[in-house]
Amino acid sequence: MNKQNITIYDVARESKVSMATVSRVLNGNSNVRPATKNKVMNVINKMEYRPNAVARGLASKKTTTVGVIIPDVTDEYFASLARGIDDIASMYKYNIILANSDDDSSKQVKVLNNLLSKQVDGIIFMGNEINDKLRQEFKNSNVPIVLAGSVDESNSVPSVNIDYISAVKTETSKLINNGNKKIAFISGSLNQPINLDYRLVGYKKALQEKNYVFDKSLVFSTNGNYQSSYNLVNSILSKNITAAVVTNDELAAGLLNGLTDLNIKVPDDFEIFTSNDTKISRLVRPQLSSITHPLYDVGAVAMRLLTKIMNNEDVDKKQVLLNYDIVERQSTK
Repeated sequence: MNKQNITIYDVARESKVSMATVSRVLNGNSNVRPATKNKVMNVINKMEYRPNAVARGLASKKTTTVGVIIPDVTDEYFASLARGIDDIASMYKYNIILANSDDDSSKQVKVLNNLLSKQVDGIIFMGNEINDKLRQEFKNSNVPIVLAGSVDESNSVPSVNIDYISAVKTETSKLINNGNKKIAFISGSLNQPINLDYRLVGYKKALQEKNYVFDKSLVFSTNGNYQSSYNLVNSILSKNITAAVVTNDELAAGLLNGLTDLNIKVPDDFEIFTSNDTKISRLVRPQLSSITHPLYDVGAVAMRLLTKIMNNEDVDKKQVLLNYDIVERQSTK
């Protein structure tokens, strides 16, 4: 018999028990005599039966499957988050369905509905922007959703993050204390709340605290990739800027290499502080000073929070902020 075609009916017939008994064995129900359980497990192993998670879900109302929406599987930031999610999911015996949204708002809705149609028990969402349509889809969903490393200014969805305002304020203050008069803020799209309403706010707060006047010409919004910051270098240098707060490590690497190619010495002539502390920040030379964002932990805590909500456990806080730190490497004085 083809292994893929083996059903619970075949196992029941071979074991000479009812399908309900096989189902109880598979679901770990204690109301099965040990001898019967052993007999059924022997048949399952002999036939190499693999229960269909979706079919089991229809009967038990649970598929032990979690959907994870990621904007870009190649992005080191989100890949690190996903690792933490996956490890905790395995610990709690959940399977993961990973779906790529390309950070596209219309595709995010499509991917979300696709996962819901697969009867997932819960969803972890990672993305740079949550618009009203997506927020409404979250609200209409019949399964719990947790955000990992993504902000929702309405706080309507459980989430795990760091305090981005405080973190960016701290790194900007360090650049001011090092004597820099003109500090650039280089980010991905300012249409994304995480950049506009959190990181830029932290940058502005540091300036205000040190009696610096905010100059919007020192704010550079990009599409967030390496080449976009590399191409900015001449424009940045023309404004006599001597330091930059950068919101992701790929952007920071592009800036660093662009400066190096023009023989601008980092950190002697120009200082760089980045924000995610992915392995990119340690692969470049000089290595990049950064906010140390506990990426793995954000993913792991988000998954644990989701398991609690799925199992109706008590949850003290639905908006979790983890501790961050600052690591000063060779890109700052």
